[in-house]
Amino acid sequence: MKSTTWFSRIAIALSLVFSAAAYAETAVIVSASNGNGTLDQDTIARIFLGKTSKFPDGSQAIPVDQNEGSAVRDAFNDAVLGKSSSQLKAYWSRLIFTGKGTPPKESGSDADITALVAKNPNLIGYVDSAAVDASVKVVYRF
Repeated sequence: MKSTTWFSRIAIALSLVFSAAAYAETAVIVSASNGNGTLDQDTIARIFLGKTSKFPDGSQAIPVDQNEGSAVRDAFNDAVLGKSSSQLKAYWSRLIFTGKGTPPKESGSDADITALVAKNPNLIGYVDSAAVDASVKVVYRF
């Protein structure tokens, strides 16, 4: 009986941990000094897929990706771009081969992206919502 209770407690604790990870919110961010307010999913996807290089206000938009394989990047690719990492590799391979585009630069973790975006009003990135601070502005959440 004791081992069943102990096992049940462990199972409940693990399910809570995994549930929290599944519900982690991701934020698309720009510098606090960027003039754009909220952006819609389509606009963000167009920027990250190289279909536009401008924010809605006409200023330059430079996307930065998290490192390949990060959970936040996988969530962003799926929820915002509607593509898996293998689909994105194929997409960018075609564009690179034809000379029609280059993928966003990989710029590290949540902290790295937040620091880069805070310093440059032309950059747009995405991070776990917990990494957002006053130096950046959230333009989209999912």
